[in-house]
Amino acid sequence: MAEGARALATGGAAVDEAATGGRVRPRLGEWVVVAIALVYAALLLFAPLAALARGALSRGLGTFFEALSTPDAVSAIKLTFLLAVGATAINTVFGVAAAWLLVRDRKFPGRRFVNGLVDLPFAVSPVIAGFMLIVLFGRGGWLAPLAEAAGVKILFAFPGMLIATTFISLPFVIREIMPLLEQIGEEEENAAYTLGAGRWRAVWGVTLPGIRSGLEYGVLLSFARAVGEVGAVLVVSGSIVGMTETATLFIFRALDERNAVAGYAMALLLAFSSFVLLSAMEWIRRRALGKDAGAG
Repeated sequence: MAEGARALATGGAAVDEAATGGRVRPRLGEWVVVAIALVYAALLLFAPLAALARGALSRGLGTFFEALSTPDAVSAIKLTFLLAVGATAINTVFGVAAAWLLVRDRKFPGRRFVNGLVDLPFAVSPVIAGFMLIVLFGRGGWLAPLAEAAGVKILFAFPGMLIATTFISLPFVIREIMPLLEQIGEEEENAAYTLGAGRWRAVWGVTLPGIRSGLEYGVLLSFARAVGEVGAVLVVSGSIVGMTETATLFIFRALDERNAVAGYAMALLLAFSSFVLLSAMEWIRRRALGKDAGAG
């Protein structure tokens, strides 16, 4: 009896699967889970974006573009872009080197310390990071005499803001590259060395193509984090209008001065740039998955 019932149920499932072209129809519980996920995403993502768009466009497109074309807004956008590009470039170069060292050379002294130090920006508040720069380069700071001797102004200037932004966005390139370096192993690099390639030739011809997707993903994450930074930059910049005011600090000042349209307009611009970066990261992820599927 039990075997007959099991066979009948199996046959019925096979008939249903054949009738639906090999696809199993979602159950009611699955539809409920999908609906909850969509509602959650709508409330968490699209509702704030709709509120930003409503506030930025409340007085029309003319006022929106006028708010973003003022000298203070243009200066803030340019400074934000320069900081993001500079911090991303620094983290890309040193991130590749650090990831290669952590994965390939497991015997160098202090490896565990360096590996833990990479995640320090995740554990330390950006405000604390900015305060650390004040301690190092402020009046009576440990490195203040060195900066004065070099004639470089760190605090309340571009160099200090760049250091803070670089520190905050430090881990992303390293953490995205390390798993790929472990996955590709050292066989292809050793083969390149055997064929007479030098270390730099092997890195450019073998290592970098193997970690390309992770490198691109890490670069975009670093750039996005640098664009949205506010805490550390607020501490070390002084928020001087037209000089050391970034886009996020512009939003902070605009809302504090009851200039809501300008604040919403800048926030909507940053949100749009974040959407573009997220779309690029999703494209990179899908391309990497497609390559893995093709290789498999």
